[in-house]
Amino acid sequence: MIAELGHYALVLAIAVAIVQSIVPFWGARTGDSRLMAIARPAAVTQFLLVGIAFAALTQAYIVSDFSLLNVYENSHTAKPMLFKISGVWGNHEGSMLLWVLILTLFGSLVAVFGRNLPEKLRALVLSVQGWIGVSFIGFILFTSNPFVRLSPAPIEGRDLNPVLQDIGLAIHPPLLYLGYVGCSIAFAFAVAALIDGKIEAAWARWVRPWTLVSWLFLTLGIAMGSYWAYYELGWGGWWFWDPVENSSFMPWLAATALLHSAIVMEKRDALKVWTVLLAILTFSLSLLGTFLVRSGVLTSVHTFAADPGRGLWILTILILFIGGALVLFTGRAGALSKGGLFAPISREGSLVLNNLFLTAACATVLIGTLYPLVVEAVAGQTISVGAPFFNATFGPLMVPLLLAVPFGPMLAWKRGDIYAASQRLMVAFGLAILGVIIVAISAGFDAFLAAFGVGLAIWLIVGALTELAFRAQLFRVGLGTSLRRLAGLPRSAFGMALGHLGLGVTVLGIVVSSTWSTETIRDVRPGDTVTVSGRDVTFDGFSREETGNYNATIVHFTISRDGEFLRTTTGEKRGYTTRMVPTTEASINWFGATHLYISPGDVKEGGIVLDPGVYSDQSVLTLYVYWKPLVALIWLGTVIMAFGGVLSLSDRRLRVGAPKTARRQIVQPAE
Repeated sequence: MIAELGHYALVLAIAVAIVQSIVPFWGARTGDSRLMAIARPAAVTQFLLVGIAFAALTQAYIVSDFSLLNVYENSHTAKPMLFKISGVWGNHEGSMLLWVLILTLFGSLVAVFGRNLPEKLRALVLSVQGWIGVSFIGFILFTSNPFVRLSPAPIEGRDLNPVLQDIGLAIHPPLLYLGYVGCSIAFAFAVAALIDGKIEAAWARWVRPWTLVSWLFLTLGIAMGSYWAYYELGWGGWWFWDPVENSSFMPWLAATALLHSAIVMEKRDALKVWTVLLAILTFSLSLLGTFLVRSGVLTSVHTFAADPGRGLWILTILILFIGGALVLFTGRAGALSKGGLFAPISREGSLVLNNLFLTAACATVLIGTLYPLVVEAVAGQTISVGAPFFNATFGPLMVPLLLAVPFGPMLAWKRGDIYAASQRLMVAFGLAILGVIIVAISAGFDAFLAAFGVGLAIWLIVGALTELAFRAQLFRVGLGTSLRRLAGLPRSAFGMALGHLGLGVTVLGIVVSSTWSTETIRDVRPGDTVTVSGRDVTFDGFSREETGNYNATIVHFTISRDGEFLRTTTGEKRGYTTRMVPTTEASINWFGATHLYISPGDVKEGGIVLDPGVYSDQSVLTLYVYWKPLVALIWLGTVIMAFGGVLSLSDRRLRVGAPKTARRQIVQPAE
C-alpha cells in the first residue's frame, strides 16, 4: 500500500509540475499576478509529493519489501541498515528519483526564499523548473518506475552491487546530485531572463548564490568520489579520467567560470552575454553527464542504465532544453547591452582570462570524453582516450591560469596596475622560486617539471594569503589596526582567499604524490617483509571473518622502521555471499599527509586463486604496497575550497534574493 502511495504521489507531482510550467508562464506573459502567484505553492507542493514518493521507496528498502522489483534487485535482508538506505539511490530508478527530489527541493527553495525577487522573474524561473520537472518525472514514470511490483514476491533479494556498499558511496551521489541539479537554478534564471528580455547587474546578484551552492556540492561530491575510488577499489589511484568522472568535472569547470563571470556582471554590469551563456552551458553539461551515465553508452562502475529507450528519452530532453535555450539565447543576445567598459589590465580582465582558460579546458575534456563515442557510432571502431591525452592537453591550459590567479585580486576594477600588483606579490614569487630551487637541487634537475609544480603551488598558497595581508595593510600600519581591518573584511573575501589557497594545496598534493610515489608488488608468505621508502611491512598471516553479508580473508601486517615498531594494521579480501563478487579493503596508514597504502591482492595456493575466507598455511598473498607522499593534500585542498564557498555564502551580501531596502529614519518635524 505504501508503494502505491509513492507511485500515486509521483503521478500527482507530474500533474502539479505541468500546472507549474504553464500557468505562471502565461501569467508572466499577460501580466496576471494571480496566475504568477500559483508558481510558489506549486513548487512547494511538487517537492512534498516527490518527497512522499522517495520516503515510500526508502521505507520499502528498510523493511526489505521484495515485492518491489527495485528492492529485489538491489537489496538483501542481511545487508546493514546503512546500505539498505543507500541502496535507494544505488540503482538507476532510485537515483533518478533522488535526482528529481533534489530538483524539486531547489525549486521550493526559490519559492520560499525568493520573496525579494521580482514577481515576473520568480514566476518564469519556477515555470522553467516546472518544465524540467515534467521531463524527468515523466522519464521516471514511463521508463524507470521504481514502484513496479513482482508477483509472487521473492523471499530474498539479489543484493546491492558490493562495490557500492560503502559509506563513501552512501554520501557521494547525494552530494554530486546537489551540485548537478543545483545548476538547474542558474539555467532557469538565464532562460527566464531571456524570455523576459531583462538582464542586469541585479540578475547576477540573484544567480551567484545558487551557482555557489551547486559549485560547493559539486566540489565535495567530486572529491568524495575520488577518495572512494582511491581507498575502495584497491588500485591506489585517485583520478583516472574515466568518462563518468569527466561528466561531473565538466560542469564544475563551467560553474567555476560562471561564478567568476557573475562577479564581473554584478560589479561592473559587464559580460552579460558571456554570463548568461555560461549559465546555460553549465546545466547543459550536467544534463550531458546524466545522459552519459543513464543511457548505457558508457560502461563503468558509476553507470546504471543500459536501456536504449531510456537513453533516447534523456537524449530528447537534452536536445529540447539545450537546443531550446541556445536558440532563445541566439535570438536575444544581440539585444543585450554591453555594460561597463574596462581595460585589459584590470580585475575584470583577469576574470575574463580566467574564464577563457576554464572554458577551453572544459572543451578539451568534452572532446576527449565524446570523441570515442562519436568514432564508435560513426565508424564502428572502439578507441580509448585516456590519461596521456588529458595530461597533454588539460595540463598546459591550467598552468597559465594558475599563474594568473594571484594577480586578479590585486588588480583594481576597470583599470589596474600590473606593476603595482607584481610588487605586492614579490614575497609569493620569491618563495615560489625558492621552492623550485630547493626541490630541483634535492630531487635532481631531471625533476624540474615537478619542482615547477611545487613552486606553482607555493605561488597560489602564498598569493592567497598575500591578498588578505594587503587588504589588512599588514606591516604598513600597526598590528592591532591590521587585525581589526582583517576582522572587518567581508566573509566573501575570506572565502575567495580560501578557494585559491585550497586550489594551491590540491596542486601541491597532485604534483608531489604523482612524482614521488613508489610501489612494490610481491607474492609473500607469513613472515615475509616488504620495504617501501624506509618503512618495513611484515605480513603476519591470515584470519577469517564471516557475516551474513560477506565472507572475508583478513590480512594482518606489522609496520616498522629501522627495526622500531610503528603499528599493526589489517586489509581484507571480501566475498559477498549473494552476488559472489570479491572486493578489496585496503589498509591506508597516515604519516602526516603521506599514506602508506597496503592493498591485499589475490590469495593463491598452487597457482589457483582462492575465494575470500579460504586459505591455508601454504597460501601465498599478492601484496601491493604504495608510498604516496602528501597525497592527502589533494582532498584537504578541496575541503578548504568548499569551506571557502561556505564562508562566501554566509556573507550577508550574497544571501539569496535581492538586498532588502534599508529602513528609512523618520524625522519628526520641528515644533
